[in-house]
Amino acid sequence: MAFTFAAFCYLLALIAVGFCIFFAIYTVICVDELRTDYKNPIEQCRNLNQLILPEYLIHGTFTVLFIFSWQLISILANLPLAFYHIYTYVNRPVMSGPGIYDPTTILNRSTLSSTLRISWIKLAFYLISFFYYLYAMIYTLVTAN
Repeated sequence: MAFTFAAFCYLLALIAVGFCIFFAIYTVICVDELRTDYKNPIEQCRNLNQLILPEYLIHGTFTVLFIFSWQLISILANLPLAFYHIYTYVNRPVMSGPGIYDPTTILNRSTLSSTLRISWIKLAFYLISFFYYLYAMIYTLVTAN
């Protein structure tokens, strides 16, 4: 059993996806609180916007690590979400700081429902990725020469 670069990439991705799962759960909770008029949209968007760049950087980092270690299935699974992150950040509303959530438009019914749907999809993706990375790390460790 040898500890290869691919196993190291999966180990880092496993830890990083844990943080991304936390970010996705927090986003779902915050958007749901906005939907039920429980919180102030300006405060919620400020809190959500603080997590955008860390989530994007974490996801981009382990996607690049998979490219360097040439883990083809992981690359193909992560590239669509990486491109989506780039697309949403490039096309974000004009704001004074970093982030993608605009407090003036977040309460529109269509914006709120699409944000909640995207948050649930990202949470499902990160959960599936977590278990796949765990399996792939163990498989890589066992089959390494």
